[in-house]
Amino acid sequence: MSKTAEELKAEVLKAQESGDIASLYVLEEEAYKVFDEETMHGFYANILDLALEKLTETLEAHRKMDMKDVQDFATTRALYEYAIEHYSAGDIKDASALFEVLAGLTNDDAFSISLKLHWIASAEGITLEYFIDNIANIQATQDSGTFYISQFTKKAQDLLNNVKV
Repeated sequence: MSKTAEELKAEVLKAQESGDIASLYVLEEEAYKVFDEETMHGFYANILDLALEKLTETLEAHRKMDMKDVQDFATTRALYEYAIEHYSAGDIKDASALFEVLAGLTNDDAFSISLKLHWIASAEGITLEYFIDNIANIQATQDSGTFYISQFTKKAQDLLNNVKV
C-alpha cells in the first residue's frame, strides 16, 4: 500500500530529526513516486547535510567509518554521491579533495583503493567522462553491486604507474 504525501513527509521528517540517513535512502524510491522535483531536491539536500555533520563528527573523533554500520555506510554513500556530483559538474578540484578525504575515511580497503583511483584521476585533471569511458569498468562495477565505481580497466594501472608521488 502506497503512503500519502503527508505520511511520507512525516516519515522523512522523523528520519531527518533522528539523523537516520539509512532510513532516508530506504524512503527514496517512494519519495520519487510522491514528491515533485523541488521537494526531491530538498530531500537530497537534507541527506547531504546529515552526511556532512556525520563526516565532521567522524573526523573530530579521529575514527574511521565502519562500512558494516548501516549509518556509516549510508553516510559514505551520500558523501560519494556528493563528490561524483562535483566531478560531473566539472568541479574537478573540489571532487578531488572529496575523493582524497573519502579514500581515508572508512575501514573498507576495497573502497579506499577505489577512491584513491578516483582521487588520482581527478587530481590529474581527468574528466568524469574520460574516467568512466576509459578507466572505470562500469559493467564489472554493476556486477559487483557496489554503490561506487569499484572495478577498473588496465588503464587504471597505467594511471597509477604514471603518477609521480
